[in-house]
Amino acid sequence: MGSSCDRTPSARRRRAVAFRLAAVLLALALFPLAELAFVALDWGRPAESDDPFVGFSDVRPLFVRSDDGGRYEIARSRQRCFRPQAFAADKAPGEVRIFCLGGSTVQGRPYAVETSFTTWLELSLRLAEPTRTFRVVNCGGVSYASYRLVPILREVLAHEPDLIVLYTGHNEFLEDREYGHIRDRPRWLAGPLELLARTRTFALVRSGYLSARGSASRTVLKTDVEAILDYAGGLAKYHHDEAWRRGVIEHFRYNVRRMIRLSREAGVEMLLINPSCNLRDCPPFKSEHRAGLTNNQRRRWRALCRQAAEASATDPARAAKCLRSALAIDDQFATVHYRLGKELEALDDWPRARAAYVRAKERDVCPLRILEPMSRALLDIARRTGTNVVDARALIEGQSPGRVPGEESFCDHVHPRIATHRLIAGAIFEELARQGIVHPRPGWKRQQNTVAMKHLASLGEGYFTEGQRRLESLRGWAAGRATLVPGQSEPADSRPATLPDPARRGRSRASGG
Repeated sequence: MGSSCDRTPSARRRRAVAFRLAAVLLALALFPLAELAFVALDWGRPAESDDPFVGFSDVRPLFVRSDDGGRYEIARSRQRCFRPQAFAADKAPGEVRIFCLGGSTVQGRPYAVETSFTTWLELSLRLAEPTRTFRVVNCGGVSYASYRLVPILREVLAHEPDLIVLYTGHNEFLEDREYGHIRDRPRWLAGPLELLARTRTFALVRSGYLSARGSASRTVLKTDVEAILDYAGGLAKYHHDEAWRRGVIEHFRYNVRRMIRLSREAGVEMLLINPSCNLRDCPPFKSEHRAGLTNNQRRRWRALCRQAAEASATDPARAAKCLRSALAIDDQFATVHYRLGKELEALDDWPRARAAYVRAKERDVCPLRILEPMSRALLDIARRTGTNVVDARALIEGQSPGRVPGEESFCDHVHPRIATHRLIAGAIFEELARQGIVHPRPGWKRQQNTVAMKHLASLGEGYFTEGQRRLESLRGWAAGRATLVPGQSEPADSRPATLPDPARRGRSRASGG
């Protein structure tokens, strides 16, 4: 019989704590044994299921062997979103192979790969060190967000790359997906969960959990991109949704960290590009009032906006004052921030104009440009992981009036002009020289412009005409003027009746960053 002290409340609490601790230690001891067993049985490979945010119904290879077996080329089935690219199946001795991953900015839209920064980089590398073989492979997919780039990265890491260049961030809000299952997860859990996601035990447990919960617990995306704006009424689907916004940003952070890790594990370094966008000459795509405005507040807000419009041509200071008063009533309506930026620019108050333009971008209900938290996250991840960065944003801002990029650098909201692509390529080249990947011969830059002009002339007038037509298509897409009905599709050899893309067959793919 136990003593009377064993039956005291404090003793029972100690025994309960000891029991729980023993249970936790037993579970921790079983985890490595289970992991070893799953490795031996080859169950639960993390590479197949390590994204807690989204899954894919099917993942097809981007590159396939050519008929003669001598090279890898982008599969015809993937050329709705990608442009033709190829590289030798057997890497030549001394060859430097660079894969560039991203969205349509990487692809060179509204033009194509031939005037993307990837082509200018390859031309410069060959000119600077002609005795070596350089191959820069463009893996820019129209509308491709960071989560769609992860399978492509895994694929190209098997093709002996010397460097991965990643330019991503503009396309994160294009596809509809849910983040309810991680909405209330504390931020401090992100790191530990990312480590756990690399284990087979975690992958198997989560796979069983997702099967039990059904598809509602994690969005399963189709093989090809289905952007919200690809369909009629797409713009109307965008609304203020702070929870979804936070989920998208967290998913972006997760994917950037994951791609750096995957590259490091393969022994390949990654170069991050911090994206830039058009602030000064791109109004928000959609604005919405904040919730809870009264009728009186709405009337007062509209009156102030009218007064600002009337004063704009002759008295920008008064117009700016009216707009600030309107923002005091409703600071969520993105277009008013943009209009304030215009008035402040007219007053030559560039610091405040820049701040207003940035707020207009951040409050855009349809975010087609990288958000500030995402840009900060990219630079922070690079710093924490020791990953090299080319800051295209700082580069372009440095040559823009008041550090506010506009149409002098961009064709539209995110796609750089050809001269801007050359600028980005030059910055990447300098970084590669700093890393010792290329060893430029003396005086090579004296020939650079001659080579560039010869390359542009070789493209022909039709190339630029098609690019301008594609630009008009892209602008209509971003404005929500698509007419495709959900569930509708065209034959692979047909061309959509609206928003035409003369250089592409199949469903219109005007979008992307």
